[in-house]
Amino acid sequence: MNPNNVETLVNLLMLLGLLAALAVWWAHKHGGKRGRIAERARMAAATHRFESAAASDDGENTPFSERLLRRLARIGDKIPLFDAKYRLKLQKEMVKSGYRSHLAVSILLAVKFFCGLACAAATVMLGSRIPMIGAYPAGRGIAMLMVFIVGMIVPEYVVALKASRRRKAMAACLPDALDLLVICTNAGNSLGVSIRRVANELETICPPLSDEFSLAADELKLSGDSTRALNNLAERIDLPSIRALISTLTQSMRYGTPITQALRTLSRTERVAHIVSLEEKAAKLAPKMVVPMMLFILPAIIAIAAGPAVIQLLAFIAGSSK
Repeated sequence: MNPNNVETLVNLLMLLGLLAALAVWWAHKHGGKRGRIAERARMAAATHRFESAAASDDGENTPFSERLLRRLARIGDKIPLFDAKYRLKLQKEMVKSGYRSHLAVSILLAVKFFCGLACAAATVMLGSRIPMIGAYPAGRGIAMLMVFIVGMIVPEYVVALKASRRRKAMAACLPDALDLLVICTNAGNSLGVSIRRVANELETICPPLSDEFSLAADELKLSGDSTRALNNLAERIDLPSIRALISTLTQSMRYGTPITQALRTLSRTERVAHIVSLEEKAAKLAPKMVVPMMLFILPAIIAIAAGPAVIQLLAFIAGSSK
């Protein structure tokens, strides 16, 4: 038999073995009666959601990107590798990243699974070129499993990185938002109207913070439960400064203290903290510039300063040798 055909057969058997291992793991984890009931309930809820979405939208008039996202969400709901607890954790991370759609978690799970399969397939196909372990099928199989796990982790880390950048952007604009909130409350507006006005003013300056404030204003207007709406805002943004703001507003509404004075104090505190953080970053800049200067700037300065002297010395040595 041709060695290339043998290698291709071994690669296909590795992929099939990976899929079989995933199936056995899922059967072992969800084989109990409680697991089957929970899985059927989740699948029934997902089927009902997608049937209602398909009934409300026409497939011919729906854009291709939206149809693709729905198919990914349908696949993500049918993947049995992730339990309800893990899906709830991903849902909180997606909300912090700004994805509040009911299909966001399912789309992320489908992307994680396909990314892991793509990485595993690439590792199997190119496994013979891996040094030291490429000549051994067992080594390629272990590398395939490791790359499959890493490929499934990468999309989650991308979402976490986006959530971190979003929180940093909102933290930078929070002192300005507090100043605007103080102005609105001084003008006699209620809390919901003030938050709505601040959201409108921040729409072009900081869209993530404006989006979160708009959602909080809608919850205050529709539900009327200010404490719950503010706590939801704190959970979505997940910043210590926002939690301090929510705690201040909640205590002011509970005990009847003036909101304006508390917001003014909190705004001053956040402004000072922001200035201190900027000064700290500026103080760290000088030590961070030492290594780039030694690697890139100092050799050029030495070459310019000592270059002519070295050339003259070499010319003098060459002349004296003659």
